[in-house]
Amino acid sequence: MSEVAGFQTATPGETRRLGERIGRRLRAGDVVLLSGELGAGKTMLAQGIGRGMGVRDQIKSSSFVIMNEYDGRALRLYHADLYRLEEPEQVAELALDELAARGVLVVEWPERAPAEMPPEHLLVRLAYDGARGRTIEMEARGARYEPIVRALRSRQAARAGR
Repeated sequence: MSEVAGFQTATPGETRRLGERIGRRLRAGDVVLLSGELGAGKTMLAQGIGRGMGVRDQIKSSSFVIMNEYDGRALRLYHADLYRLEEPEQVAELALDELAARGVLVVEWPERAPAEMPPEHLLVRLAYDGARGRTIEMEARGARYEPIVRALRSRQAARAGR
């Protein structure tokens, strides 16, 4: 059974801070898939992940660039945005598994090419919930990601107990 945790963020800053907590726990070879409708907060979460990894550049979802690279403290962040992808076969050309081995791979819109995604990853589903902010569900798909989800859930529980 995989670890699953749910989170609620009320502001863009809270979404980025949750991303930072994820980013601080990532290591070479890790893959994070961000799924959700337009405006759900995928790029905000990716920005936070980058900040947690020590990326100084502004992470953005480019309109016509599928892959961007950013240098972090110890690792490179590969940020793929598949929204404008026309053919899933285009993703195979990116060699995502090779990129992930050299750094951390964060993919927005992974559902555009599900067969090209690594089988083990941290799946993050985001939904915009109007006045309540964002609902974020994390699912560990692979043993490597279970401690990440447990740690984030434990931290959330500790903060709620304050």
